[in-house]
Amino acid sequence: MNNRPSLGFDDDEEVIAPPTPPKKDPVDLSGFQPKTVVRPDKQKVEEAAAKAQFKSREAKAPVAVALPAPTPAKATRRRRTGRSAQLNLKCRPETIEQFYAIADANGWVLGEAFEKAVELLSQENRARKGRG
Repeated sequence: MNNRPSLGFDDDEEVIAPPTPPKKDPVDLSGFQPKTVVRPDKQKVEEAAAKAQFKSREAKAPVAVALPAPTPAKATRRRRTGRSAQLNLKCRPETIEQFYAIADANGWVLGEAFEKAVELLSQENRARKGRG
């Protein structure tokens, strides 16, 4: 026999483990009994709230309210035009409103209004270069 420590293979002496006790179910609720809830008398609660000047947050009975007349919806500025590139600009709110007003007055989508504005500016630029 050699003097090396055991590595737990077949040639070692067999060790018999003691029997393990049966495991308990970790979620055994057989002894659980729900507690009874004792609710206070509603009349007493209301009296105590009145004495303390408590303001309830519960919704009161719905009251019929006249709704304001609906505002006309903005014109839809969408239709298929074949334009696929996007241009984002930072402008003053007044300029944007003016641009929308021009496009709406002429029945143009925004891309069409922009194209017309660029064309007019190009014509003006060509005329200025022709004079000077």
